[in-house]
Amino acid sequence: MSQFDVAIIGSGPGGYVAAIRCAQLGFKTAIIEKYSVLGGTCLNVGCIPSKALLSSSHHYHDAVAHFEEHGIEVGKVKVNLEKMIARKQAVVDQTTGGIKFLMDKNKITVFEGIGSFEDATHVKVTKND
Repeated sequence: MSQFDVAIIGSGPGGYVAAIRCAQLGFKTAIIEKYSVLGGTCLNVGCIPSKALLSSSHHYHDAVAHFEEHGIEVGKVKVNLEKMIARKQAVVDQTTGGIKFLMDKNKITVFEGIGSFEDATHVKVTKND
């Protein structure tokens, strides 16, 4: 297996930032992620998707509750959940794609699998089944 100066387990906001900084400092860096996309829970199913849906919900609320007071008249406002979910996914895809771009740009090797320490200097990557 390859030799790295730094191996980071997990590609969430702490992991990918640490990997980028290590690479910028000249360390040969690897990051290990158990999922097929980078970014961890925050970027894939937590913070970012929640904020994207919250933003859409806020726009809906403004249209229903506040547009008229600004002199904006609209017809019946309705939610198209399919489009809202598609927008949320596009935001997630753009964000995680940006992380992938930064890994490539900084020459960080990405391993897909579960990382665990074998000893003080060896990390094992177990592939997902």
